[in-house]
Amino acid sequence: MEKVVNMSHWRRKLVLWMIMVIQLSLFLSVFSTEIHARKLLKDNDINTNDVRLHISDRQVIIDNGLVEVTIENPSGYLIGIKYKEMENVLERRNHNSNRGYWDIVWDDDAYDKLETKHVEVITQTNDIVELSFTKTWNSKNDGKTLPLNIQKRYIVRRGISGVYMYGIFERQEDFPEAYMYQIRIAFKLKEDKFRFMAISDTIQRVMPQSEDRVKGHSKPLDFKEAVLLTNPSNPDLKGEVDDKYQYSTENKDNKLNGWISDHDAVGFWIITPSNEFRTGGPHKQDLTSHVGPTALSMFVSTHYTGTEIDTFYKNGEAWKKVFGPVLIYLNSASSKDDDHRKILWNDAKRQLSEEIESWPYNFTRSEDFPHSQQRGQVNGQLLVQDRYMDKQLMQAKSAFVGVAPPGEADSWQKEGKSYQFWTQTDKIGRFNIKNVRPGVYNLYAWAHGFIGSYKLDLNITIQPGNKIELGTLIYDPPRNGPTLWEIGIPDRTAAEFFIPEPYSQYVNSITNDGADKFRQYGLWDRYSNIYRDSDLVYTVGASNYSKDWFFAHVPRKTGDGKYRPTTWQIKYNLQDVNNKGTYTLQMAIAAASFAEVEVRFNDPNSNRPHFTTRRIGYDNAVPRHGIHGLYRLYSIKVPGYRFREGNNTIYLTQTRSDNPFEAVMYDYIRLEGPNSLND
Repeated sequence: MEKVVNMSHWRRKLVLWMIMVIQLSLFLSVFSTEIHARKLLKDNDINTNDVRLHISDRQVIIDNGLVEVTIENPSGYLIGIKYKEMENVLERRNHNSNRGYWDIVWDDDAYDKLETKHVEVITQTNDIVELSFTKTWNSKNDGKTLPLNIQKRYIVRRGISGVYMYGIFERQEDFPEAYMYQIRIAFKLKEDKFRFMAISDTIQRVMPQSEDRVKGHSKPLDFKEAVLLTNPSNPDLKGEVDDKYQYSTENKDNKLNGWISDHDAVGFWIITPSNEFRTGGPHKQDLTSHVGPTALSMFVSTHYTGTEIDTFYKNGEAWKKVFGPVLIYLNSASSKDDDHRKILWNDAKRQLSEEIESWPYNFTRSEDFPHSQQRGQVNGQLLVQDRYMDKQLMQAKSAFVGVAPPGEADSWQKEGKSYQFWTQTDKIGRFNIKNVRPGVYNLYAWAHGFIGSYKLDLNITIQPGNKIELGTLIYDPPRNGPTLWEIGIPDRTAAEFFIPEPYSQYVNSITNDGADKFRQYGLWDRYSNIYRDSDLVYTVGASNYSKDWFFAHVPRKTGDGKYRPTTWQIKYNLQDVNNKGTYTLQMAIAAASFAEVEVRFNDPNSNRPHFTTRRIGYDNAVPRHGIHGLYRLYSIKVPGYRFREGNNTIYLTQTRSDNPFEAVMYDYIRLEGPNSLND
């Protein structure tokens, strides 16, 4: 008995000892992580230097002891950032106008780098310096330049290893009409230093150099942005494709991108804490970083929307907008750390979190940028009513809800001039849209798993400090009858469909992650390779859309450098047909580029289709490796006599075939029977 007691006693001691070892191990792990973070951030913690300003005839220098920022006077070009042992993280071999600069593409591809004429000190204290570089447009002196009043703002703060940048652009009523297709800030970094690019947790890589894209080092592919690396300076990259559009991302995800100099263990990051000033809504895709090394902060563009996004400014149309601020953030680690890339990336994400928490900034000194107390918020709950799915109201979980300028239900996709504010609902559909600028808006929403778009049919006026409670909102998605069959998931993308493996000679190793597979080059040509003898046939009940529905409805390559239209078939069986009833084909389009879809029922040879989209779209999503562009929904009414009892076929013909990129991507297709519910 005594032995048993002693054995039990020692077992308890052993268990307690093991628990202590595990706790100590966890403590050391956390302590080690903190040491890394403190080592990385120790300069910020210790540095108490005042922010100093020096202005001369040729340049302006702002120095806070962590970074020294040099701006050309009076042009406003950012010509230098000194950090640690790096005299300039920007490429000094470039002209002053080609290091850190704003630019706008306007009218017939005219290009303006927004060179300014004056500098003004807005704020100067020991803690912060804010400068404004300005130009006021005058028709007599500036008649051939972009008709725009310009303010380019720079802010350097105590203890922050970076510089904040924002722009305030204005058009007065008497300015001549103009298009402004693209507005951005670009940075050209030291090419012999910055070789490693990171734009997300999964998309990070050593990049080619600019010289690798020229003749003798690369082979041009089907469009100018894409090249095959044949003789790159880094042999490990030989045989890969480089294309800047492979690194595009949606506005909602485009919060952090940048570069790392491995030799110096220094990171250069663009941090965007808010999307309120970007156009096209949360799903608008745009460029990030690419070969150069180039880092971009994109505000306005026609990428993935084409000219359907509104970038035209009429004579007599007054306009003013603030773009930014964004933070250009620099950090460093010990070059002796094998994981310095991870340390720098994680620290940049930490800084991003701090900037988001601080938004809207309270240190800016422009009356055009309202602080938190000068803004409002909109609260409510979104429910979905679809009696063919559930007799009860359904919670719109993770739906996107936003306020944007008044318009039609999906007009926010094409809105290119004003501000938008978006959030996602919680598990029961509640939403809280914070920090909305004063103005008049409509509220819009869409919910995963449901077609169409919601719009609240009243204007919402935001005034400083107010909180608008909308209560419970009910979305009735388009629905005319019960689902007979469906293909895909209503999520505004083609991501769930079959995305083929790329040709082995056209691979980019960065996109091997399954979620990014659509970014590979040349996938459009795989259709002709996979469907050699005939076009796609999908059989409801037997086919699987993730394996049997190609992600893009593209033309067929004929082998002589030409293409021809393609017709896809959907085969299905109907047991009972109501000849006097009305059926509905719900066809949601995720992207379209110079395409036309004709729809026929059971007769592929009829001269006139039952329905045609006509020519639609300028998205160019297929060659730019997007999985969606602008969303479109067609509710096609079909009389019952078009159907047969038994086997039926729907024919979808994409009629345009001048080039391989005239295509559509489907989001979701559903055939509904006649209405069977009593109202």
